[in-house]
Amino acid sequence: MITIGKNTYKIIKEEKNGFDMDAFKERFTDYFEPYDYIVGDWAYGKLRLKGFNDKRNPHYNKLNDASSIESYIEDYCAYGCKYFILKKE
Repeated sequence: MITIGKNTYKIIKEEKNGFDMDAFKERFTDYFEPYDYIVGDWAYGKLRLKGFNDKRNPHYNKLNDASSIESYIEDYCAYGCKYFILKKE
């Protein structure tokens, strides 16, 4: 379990030891607090974060639909990269 800001998250998927707490704390801002899921992936030594929501979330829109997380990883992340998926508890 990871607590940051006002929320607690659980790592639900991690590839190639992609989660680094120090890097995550450095990149995380309050912008990500409304999201139900946060995907972090590594490109060129830098951590990128993207938020996704379930349809029940009032901040939901089609661009951040949680059901598209796997497609996002396949289409927008470097092939074979380190990454992780966090779910808000």
